[in-house]
Amino acid sequence: MWVRVRRGGRDRGGAAERGGATICMLAVGLVIVLVGLFGAALGAARTARQQARVAADFGALAGAARALDGEATACAVAGELTGANGARLAACRLDVLDVLVTTEVEVTPLPWLTRTVTATSRAGPVRG
Repeated sequence: MWVRVRRGGRDRGGAAERGGATICMLAVGLVIVLVGLFGAALGAARTARQQARVAADFGALAGAARALDGEATACAVAGELTGANGARLAACRLDVLDVLVTTEVEVTPLPWLTRTVTATSRAGPVRG
């Protein structure tokens, strides 16, 4: 004959209800971790986009300062400055006195996901 034992003054419901709160807490914890990963990935992507824009702007300005020396010199100076800003010079061309610079920055927001962010900038004399 089996006798039900009461512990702590309460009768335990049954074996089927044991661990239900644990599963719910694990699910909530998993959701919090996934939201945190998504937020970190989004922040990394936005930072890389801003880094590519800044490198393109500075590269174009530096190239425009040397536009009278020719395309090779202007693009070489632009490439040096974009590299110093953590980007790679993807394209550079001289259009009369305007310098068009395209930069690329690789970003890995998640360990299995690598993307390339590009930005283009133009700099030259004021037209009026």
